[in-house]
Amino acid sequence: MADRTILHCDCNGFYASVECALNPELKKVPMAVGGDPSQRHGIILAKNELAKKYNIQTAETIYSAKQKCPDLVIVPPHHSVYREYSARVMDIYKRYTELVESFGLDEAWLDVTGSLRLFGDGKKIADELRSVVKSETGLTISAGVSFCKVFAKLGSDYKKPDATTVFSRENWKEYIFPMSANSLLYVGKHTEEKLSLLGIKTIGDLAAAPEELLIRHLGKAGETLHRYANGLDSEPVKSIYDTEEVKSVGNSITFGEDLVGEEAVKRGVYEICDKVAARMRKQHVKCTTVQIQIKDPMFRVKSRQKKIPHPTYLAHEMREAAMELIRDSWNFKMPIRMLSVTGCNLIAEDTAEQISFFDESDKKREKTEKLEKTVDLLREKFGNDIIK
Repeated sequence: MADRTILHCDCNGFYASVECALNPELKKVPMAVGGDPSQRHGIILAKNELAKKYNIQTAETIYSAKQKCPDLVIVPPHHSVYREYSARVMDIYKRYTELVESFGLDEAWLDVTGSLRLFGDGKKIADELRSVVKSETGLTISAGVSFCKVFAKLGSDYKKPDATTVFSRENWKEYIFPMSANSLLYVGKHTEEKLSLLGIKTIGDLAAAPEELLIRHLGKAGETLHRYANGLDSEPVKSIYDTEEVKSVGNSITFGEDLVGEEAVKRGVYEICDKVAARMRKQHVKCTTVQIQIKDPMFRVKSRQKKIPHPTYLAHEMREAAMELIRDSWNFKMPIRMLSVTGCNLIAEDTAEQISFFDESDKKREKTEKLEKTVDLLREKFGNDIIK
C-alpha cells in the first residue's frame, strides 16, 4: 500500500497575527494578546515575533511579561474575529482536498494523497498553501509534510514561522528520534514525568522501549505512544463532511476573587453545574462521568473525574459528584482561582437507562428532569435571572 501524504498546517502566533493583519502598525512593536488584568484574566494568549525576542511565553502573566519588556503593547482578544479568520484559512485548505480535520482554530491536518496529480507533491502543496494564505489573509503558516498525522504535526512545529518541513520515510529517524519525548502528540507533563522515571528522554528512547513496559506504566496510552514513536500512526484525516460527535460538555469560571472555604466553592460549583446541565439538556445528551478541574493562584492545575451511578443531565446530581471530587482532592483552606466542571462520556438522552416504575429514586429523578426542563424554558423566554 502506497504511503499517504499528510500535511499539518499551523497558523503562526494566530491571535497576534490576526491583530497585526487588522492593524499593521502592531507589526512594528513588541505586542501580545492578553486578557484583562482587572478581571483576573491577565495572561499572555499570543505574541508577535518582536515580543518573542524578549522570551515572553504564552500563559505567563501580563505582569511578568511587562517586567521583561516594559514597552510591550497588550491588545485585548477578539474571539469572533479569530473564528472568522480561522474559517477563511480552512476554506483555502478545502480547495486542495476534502480531507481537512481542524485541530483547534489555528491548526489542521490535510490528507492530500488524492490531490498530488492535480497540485504536485506534498512539499509543493505546502509551499503553495503558505503563499496563498499569506496573500489572502495576511497570516503566515508553518507546514509539516509526512506519511502520518503525528509526524506531520512534528514537522509544522519543527521550524517557524512561515516554513515547510518534510519528514519522509528516508529522513524521519534522523530528525525525529533525537527530539524530546514531550514533542510527541499527547505527551503532557504528567506522562513526560513517568517516561523520565523509566529513563525515556527522547522519541528514539520511546520507540526502542519494550511495548509491554510502556503498557504496564501508562496503560493503553503506552501502546499508542509506542506506535506513534515508531511511525506506525494510521489514524485517518477526517472529511469536512464528517459530523463531529459531541464528547463532552463543560464550563469554567475564573473568579474575580479567589474562592476559600467549602461554602464559597460550593456556590461556584452550583453556578457552573447549572450551566453545564442546561447545555446538555439542550443537546439531548446525558453524561456518565463528571470531571472537575481546579487552578490555584500559581496556575497549578488539578483534575479529577469519576463515573456516576446513573446517566444524568441534572444540575444537582452533577453538583454532588463535583463536590465529592473536590472534597476528596482539595484542602478548602487553599485558594481557588478557576473551577471547571465537565460532563464526559456522553450518551443520547433517549438511550439512557429505562426508568423502573417500582424504583422511587427513578421516579423522583424523572420529576426533577421535568422540573429542570421547565426552568430551561422559563429562562429561555424571560432570561437567565428569572430563577436562581
